[in-house]
Amino acid sequence: MIRVLVADDHALIRSGLAGMLGAQPDITIVGEAADGAEAVRATADLAPDVVMMDIRMPKMDGIEATRRISRQANAPHVLVLTTFDLDEYVYDALRAGAAGFLLKDAPPGQLAEAVRTVAAGEALLAPAVTRRLITRYLRVPPPTAAAARATGRLTERELEVLRLVARGLSNAELAERLHLSDATVKTHVSRVLTKLDLRDRVQAVVYAYEQGLVVPGED
Repeated sequence: MIRVLVADDHALIRSGLAGMLGAQPDITIVGEAADGAEAVRATADLAPDVVMMDIRMPKMDGIEATRRISRQANAPHVLVLTTFDLDEYVYDALRAGAAGFLLKDAPPGQLAEAVRTVAAGEALLAPAVTRRLITRYLRVPPPTAAAARATGRLTERELEVLRLVARGLSNAELAERLHLSDATVKTHVSRVLTKLDLRDRVQAVVYAYEQGLVVPGED
Protein backbone atom coordinates (compact mmCIF):
# COMPACT_ATOMS: atom_id res chain seq x y z
CA MET A 1 0.00 0.00 0.00
CA ILE A 2 1.37 3.44 -0.96
CA ARG A 3 1.11 5.93 1.91
CA VAL A 4 0.37 9.48 0.76
CA LEU A 5 0.36 12.85 2.52
CA VAL A 6 -1.50 15.68 0.76
CA ALA A 7 -0.25 19.24 1.35
CA ASP A 8 -2.34 22.14 0.02
CA ASP A 9 -3.63 25.28 1.69
CA HIS A 10 -7.04 25.01 0.01
CA ALA A 11 -9.28 22.64 1.96
CA LEU A 12 -11.44 21.78 -1.05
CA ILE A 13 -8.45 20.86 -3.21
CA ARG A 14 -6.93 18.90 -0.35
CA SER A 15 -10.05 16.89 0.26
CA GLY A 16 -10.60 16.36 -3.45
CA LEU A 17 -7.09 15.00 -3.96
CA ALA A 18 -7.39 12.82 -0.88
CA GLY A 19 -10.73 11.49 -2.06
CA MET A 20 -9.53 10.66 -5.57
CA LEU A 21 -6.37 8.95 -4.37
CA GLY A 22 -7.97 7.23 -1.41
CA ALA A 23 -10.39 5.51 -3.77
CA GLN A 24 -7.49 3.60 -5.32
CA PRO A 25 -7.01 0.04 -4.01
CA ASP A 26 -3.25 0.45 -3.60
CA ILE A 27 -3.14 3.99 -2.13
CA THR A 28 -4.00 5.18 1.37
CA ILE A 29 -4.06 8.77 2.64
CA VAL A 30 -2.16 8.98 5.92
CA GLY A 31 -2.59 12.71 6.49
CA GLU A 32 -3.16 16.22 5.19
CA ALA A 33 -1.30 19.49 5.68
CA ALA A 34 -2.46 23.08 5.14
CA ASP A 35 0.97 24.68 4.82
CA GLY A 36 4.61 23.82 4.25
CA ALA A 37 5.62 23.80 7.89
CA GLU A 38 2.79 21.44 8.73
CA ALA A 39 3.81 19.23 5.81
CA VAL A 40 7.37 18.95 7.15
CA ARG A 41 6.13 18.00 10.63
CA ALA A 42 3.54 15.57 9.32
CA THR A 43 6.11 13.88 7.10
CA ALA A 44 8.39 13.27 10.07
CA ASP A 45 5.48 11.96 12.18
CA LEU A 46 3.59 9.88 9.60
CA ALA A 47 6.40 8.59 7.35
CA PRO A 48 4.47 8.69 4.02
CA ASP A 49 5.90 7.19 0.86
CA VAL A 50 4.79 10.14 -1.26
CA VAL A 51 4.01 13.78 -0.41
CA MET A 52 1.77 15.66 -2.84
CA MET A 53 3.01 19.21 -2.43
CA ASP A 54 1.41 22.46 -3.49
CA ILE A 55 3.89 25.27 -4.16
CA ARG A 56 2.20 28.41 -2.88
CA MET A 57 1.25 27.93 0.76
CA PRO A 58 1.37 30.17 3.85
CA LYS A 59 3.99 30.04 6.64
CA MET A 60 6.34 27.97 4.46
CA ASP A 61 6.01 27.47 0.72
CA GLY A 62 6.19 24.11 -0.99
CA ILE A 63 9.72 24.67 -2.27
CA GLU A 64 11.23 25.18 1.19
CA ALA A 65 9.08 22.36 2.57
CA THR A 66 10.36 20.06 -0.20
CA ARG A 67 13.93 21.05 0.59
CA ARG A 68 13.50 20.24 4.28
CA ILE A 69 11.64 17.00 3.66
CA SER A 70 14.37 15.84 1.26
CA ARG A 71 16.89 16.18 4.10
CA GLN A 72 14.93 13.91 6.45
CA ALA A 73 16.07 10.36 7.09
CA ASN A 74 14.24 7.95 4.78
CA ALA A 75 12.76 10.94 2.97
CA PRO A 76 9.60 10.29 0.94
CA HIS A 77 9.22 11.19 -2.70
CA VAL A 78 7.74 14.65 -3.22
CA LEU A 79 5.33 15.15 -6.11
CA VAL A 80 4.79 18.84 -6.79
CA LEU A 81 1.38 20.04 -7.91
CA THR A 82 1.28 23.09 -10.13
CA THR A 83 -0.77 25.11 -12.60
CA PHE A 84 0.62 26.75 -15.72
CA ASP A 85 0.54 30.19 -14.12
CA LEU A 86 2.94 28.86 -11.46
CA ASP A 87 5.44 27.34 -13.88
CA GLU A 88 8.24 29.64 -12.74
CA TYR A 89 8.39 27.86 -9.39
CA VAL A 90 8.61 24.30 -10.64
CA TYR A 91 12.29 24.37 -11.57
CA ASP A 92 13.18 25.57 -8.08
CA ALA A 93 11.09 22.74 -6.62
CA LEU A 94 12.98 20.18 -8.71
CA ARG A 95 16.27 21.61 -7.49
CA ALA A 96 14.96 21.38 -3.93
CA GLY A 97 14.55 17.61 -4.33
CA ALA A 98 11.10 17.02 -5.81
CA ALA A 99 10.74 13.75 -7.71
CA GLY A 100 8.58 15.41 -10.34
CA PHE A 101 5.51 17.48 -10.92
CA LEU A 102 1.95 17.19 -12.10
CA LEU A 103 -0.71 19.66 -13.15
CA LYS A 104 -3.52 20.13 -10.65
CA ASP A 105 -6.18 19.52 -13.28
CA ALA A 106 -4.82 16.08 -14.20
CA PRO A 107 -7.54 13.39 -14.38
CA PRO A 108 -7.83 10.99 -11.42
CA GLY A 109 -6.25 8.09 -13.31
CA GLN A 110 -3.19 10.16 -14.21
CA LEU A 111 -2.94 11.44 -10.65
CA ALA A 112 -2.91 7.93 -9.23
CA GLU A 113 -0.40 6.74 -11.81
CA ALA A 114 1.86 9.68 -10.95
CA VAL A 115 1.83 8.62 -7.31
CA ARG A 116 2.69 5.05 -8.28
CA THR A 117 5.51 6.26 -10.53
CA VAL A 118 7.30 8.34 -7.91
CA ALA A 119 6.61 5.77 -5.18
CA ALA A 120 8.52 3.26 -7.31
CA GLY A 121 11.50 5.60 -7.36
CA GLU A 122 11.02 6.90 -10.89
CA ALA A 123 11.09 10.57 -11.80
CA LEU A 124 7.90 12.05 -13.17
CA LEU A 125 8.90 14.44 -15.93
CA ALA A 126 6.37 15.20 -18.63
CA PRO A 127 8.75 15.93 -21.53
CA ALA A 128 6.84 18.74 -23.23
CA VAL A 129 6.12 20.61 -20.01
CA THR A 130 9.65 20.04 -18.70
CA ARG A 131 11.21 21.51 -21.83
CA ARG A 132 8.89 24.49 -21.65
CA LEU A 133 9.72 25.16 -18.02
CA ILE A 134 13.45 24.88 -18.43
CA THR A 135 13.50 26.89 -21.65
CA ARG A 136 11.62 29.77 -20.05
CA TYR A 137 12.95 29.83 -16.53
CA LEU A 138 16.34 28.14 -16.29
CA ARG A 139 19.05 30.36 -14.87
CA VAL A 140 22.30 28.72 -15.97
CA PRO A 141 25.33 29.35 -13.72
CA PRO A 142 28.88 28.89 -15.02
CA PRO A 143 29.96 25.22 -14.96
CA THR A 144 32.18 24.41 -11.99
CA ALA A 145 35.58 22.72 -12.26
CA ALA A 146 34.36 19.82 -10.11
CA ALA A 147 31.33 19.30 -12.35
CA ALA A 148 33.56 19.44 -15.43
CA ARG A 149 35.76 16.70 -13.97
CA ALA A 150 32.71 14.59 -13.15
CA THR A 151 31.33 15.03 -16.66
CA GLY A 152 34.70 14.05 -18.06
CA ARG A 153 34.31 10.62 -16.49
CA LEU A 154 31.37 9.87 -18.77
CA THR A 155 31.86 7.93 -21.97
CA GLU A 156 30.63 9.43 -25.24
CA ARG A 157 27.59 7.14 -25.13
CA GLU A 158 26.82 8.06 -21.51
CA LEU A 159 27.10 11.75 -22.37
CA GLU A 160 24.69 11.23 -25.25
CA VAL A 161 22.27 9.43 -22.92
CA LEU A 162 22.50 12.27 -20.38
CA ARG A 163 21.69 14.87 -23.03
CA LEU A 164 18.66 12.88 -24.21
CA VAL A 165 17.44 12.35 -20.65
CA ALA A 166 17.66 16.11 -20.21
CA ARG A 167 15.44 16.47 -23.27
CA GLY A 168 12.81 14.45 -21.45
CA LEU A 169 13.11 11.14 -23.31
CA SER A 170 11.94 8.01 -21.51
CA ASN A 171 13.99 4.80 -21.46
CA ALA A 172 11.83 3.37 -24.25
CA GLU A 173 12.39 6.47 -26.38
CA LEU A 174 16.13 6.34 -25.66
CA ALA A 175 16.26 2.71 -26.74
CA GLU A 176 14.50 3.53 -30.00
CA ARG A 177 16.61 6.61 -30.71
CA LEU A 178 19.93 4.91 -29.96
CA HIS A 179 18.97 1.46 -31.32
CA LEU A 180 19.72 -0.18 -27.97
CA SER A 181 17.85 -2.64 -25.77
CA ASP A 182 15.87 -1.38 -22.78
CA ALA A 183 18.29 -3.18 -20.46
CA THR A 184 21.30 -1.47 -22.03
CA VAL A 185 19.65 1.94 -21.73
CA LYS A 186 18.88 1.31 -18.05
CA THR A 187 22.52 0.39 -17.50
CA HIS A 188 23.73 3.58 -19.19
CA VAL A 189 21.34 5.75 -17.17
CA SER A 190 22.39 4.04 -13.94
CA ARG A 191 26.07 4.58 -14.72
CA VAL A 192 25.48 8.25 -15.50
CA LEU A 193 23.73 8.78 -12.17
CA THR A 194 26.45 6.90 -10.29
CA LYS A 195 29.38 8.70 -11.94
CA LEU A 196 27.82 12.12 -11.38
CA ASP A 197 26.61 11.26 -7.86
CA LEU A 198 23.02 12.12 -8.78
CA ARG A 199 19.95 10.75 -7.03
CA ASP A 200 17.58 10.39 -9.97
CA ARG A 201 16.64 11.54 -13.48
CA VAL A 202 15.31 14.85 -12.17
CA GLN A 203 18.75 15.73 -10.85
CA ALA A 204 20.24 14.56 -14.15
CA VAL A 205 18.03 17.02 -16.06
CA VAL A 206 19.02 19.88 -13.76
CA TYR A 207 22.70 18.93 -13.96
CA ALA A 208 22.74 18.77 -17.76
CA TYR A 209 21.22 22.23 -18.14
CA GLU A 210 23.30 23.81 -15.40
CA GLN A 211 26.51 22.47 -16.91
CA GLY A 212 25.61 23.69 -20.37
CA LEU A 213 25.40 20.19 -21.85
CA VAL A 214 21.98 21.09 -23.20
CA VAL A 215 20.95 24.58 -24.28
CA PRO A 216 17.39 25.71 -23.46
CA GLY A 217 15.29 25.95 -26.62
CA GLU A 218 17.80 24.01 -28.72
CA ASP A 219 16.49 20.92 -30.49
